[in-house]
Amino acid sequence: MAATDIARQVGEGCRTLPLAGHVGFDSLPDQLVNKSVGQGFCFNILCVGETGLGKSTLMDTLFNTKFEGEPATHTQPGVQLRSNTYDLQESNVGLKLTIVSTVGFGDQINKEDSYKPIVEFIDAQFEAYLQEELKIRRVLHTYHDSRIHACLYFIAPTGHSLKSLDLVTMKKLDSKVNIIPIIGKSDTISKSELTKFKIKITSELVSNGVQIYQFPTDDESVAEINGTMNAHLPFAVIGSTEEVKIGNKMMKARQYPWGTVQVENEAHCDFVKLREMLIRVNMEDLREQTHTRHYELYRRCKLEEMGFKDTDPDNKPFSLQETYEAKRNEFLGELQKKEEEMRQMFVQRVKEKEAELKEAEKELHEKFDRLKKLHQDEKKKLEDKKKSLDDEIHAFKQRKTAAELLQAQGPQAGGTQTLKRDKEKKNNPWLCTE
Repeated sequence: MAATDIARQVGEGCRTLPLAGHVGFDSLPDQLVNKSVGQGFCFNILCVGETGLGKSTLMDTLFNTKFEGEPATHTQPGVQLRSNTYDLQESNVGLKLTIVSTVGFGDQINKEDSYKPIVEFIDAQFEAYLQEELKIRRVLHTYHDSRIHACLYFIAPTGHSLKSLDLVTMKKLDSKVNIIPIIGKSDTISKSELTKFKIKITSELVSNGVQIYQFPTDDESVAEINGTMNAHLPFAVIGSTEEVKIGNKMMKARQYPWGTVQVENEAHCDFVKLREMLIRVNMEDLREQTHTRHYELYRRCKLEEMGFKDTDPDNKPFSLQETYEAKRNEFLGELQKKEEEMRQMFVQRVKEKEAELKEAEKELHEKFDRLKKLHQDEKKKLEDKKKSLDDEIHAFKQRKTAAELLQAQGPQAGGTQTLKRDKEKKNNPWLCTE
C-alpha cells in the first residue's frame, strides 16, 4: 500500500472526542508566541519608484529611526537594487528588517527594460529559499529569509494618470510580490486633485489587470478596518524626520512658507493609515501571503519545469519518489539516445576525416610524382648541358694547345729565314745596293 493511501485513510478516520478534564494543550498559542519572540522576526520591504519621490525619507519616518544610506543621483546607467539589513528592537521583540531600494529606476531615456532587474532580484530570493528547502540537511529555522514581503510602489504626484512604466512594472510584479501603491510627496497637489488622482489610478489598475495587495477581510478582528482601508488605496503619504513644535507637542511635519504639513495628521495625508496597515495590523499576513501564494507559485512552476508532477496521466496521486524515478529513467533514456547519436556522429566524422585524409594523401602522391618527374627532367637537362659544356671545354683546350704549339714554332722559323737572307746578301753584293 502506498504511503499516500495510508495517509488518506488516517485523515478519513479522524473522530472528535470530548475531554474529561483539563489536559494543557490550550497553552500552545502561548508556547508559539514565546518561541517566536525568542527567535525574532524578519520583514523585507522593496521600495520601487523614481528617484526623488521620498522613498528613503518615508522608511525613516515609518520606523522612527535614521537608516544609513547615500542619496541616489539621476545619472545611473541602469537600474540597480541596493539592499540593507538592520536589526531593530522594540520592547522584547526583535525585527530583522531588510530595505531594498531601486536606484536609478525611471532615470534612463529607454525605460523598456527597467523592470527586469527588479523581477530578477525577486526571483533570485525565491530561488535561494527553494535551494535551501531542497537540501538534505535544511536549517530553515536559522535561515535568513530574504524573500520580499511587501513592495511599496511609489507613484509620482502628477495628478493626471499612471505612467506606462508604472503600469508595465506593476503588471510584471503583481504575481511575485504584494504590491501596495502609494503616492509619494502627496503634499504637492491639492486635495481635490488628489481625490481624482486616486480614482484615476484605481481605474487604470483595474482596466489593465494589475493585482495589488488587498488587506484581508476574512479575520473578524480586522475585517472592518481592513475593508475600510482597502477603499483608501493608493495611500497618499508624506515623510519627514524633522520635528516641529505644534501647540505644546513636538510632531513630525514639513514646514512651508504657506503653512505646516503634519505627517501623522490623517487630515493631511495617509501616513498613519499606511503605518497601521503595513506594520501594526497586516505584517504577518504579508509574510504569510509571500510564502503561501507568491513563493508557492514560483516553487510550483520551478518544479514543473524540472518534471515533477502531483498526478500521473490517469489523474492518480504521484509520489515524489515515483516522479523522481520516472524522471531519472527518462533522463537516462535521453542520455543513451544522445550518447548513441554522438557515437554515430563520431563514426561519421571519423569516416569523413579518413576520406579527407585519403584524398589529401592521393593529392600528395600525385604532387610528389609530378615533382619527381620534373626533377628528373631538370636533372637530365642539366646533365646534357654539362656534357655540352664539357665538350666545349675539351674543344677549347685542344684549340688552345694547337695555338700554343703554333706560337712556339713561329719564332724558330723566322730566325732561320733571317740567316738565309744574310748569306744571300754576302754572295750577291748587288742586293745590298738595292
